Amino acid sequence: MTNERVSLIRSRLEAAFSPDELEIADEGRFHVGHPGARDGRGHFKVYIVSKRFVGTNPLERHRMVYEALDDMMKSDIHALSLTALPPTAPRKTDR
Repeated sequence: MTNERVSLIRSRLEAAFSPDELEIADEGRFHVGHPGARDGRGHFKVYIVSKRFVGTNPLERHRMVYEALDDMMKSDIHALSLTALPPTAPRKTDR
């Protein structure tokens, strides 16, 4: 199920943003026994760089990603750690 979720997250973000970079990590293993994980939804970390984020602030970028994932935020994703950047932003090397 987790691989399917990662694939679905990837396909939605690729369709919405045509990213220059996209990394998705399942972090569910860090949350075993966590109350929010009991309903079966997962914990994920996303790093995305896209030209669609040019001219937007971090809050706008997060909203754009949440919109692209839409119903998955209610049915498949419990927690999402998100780094969303335009190509012109400085990049951290410790993702």
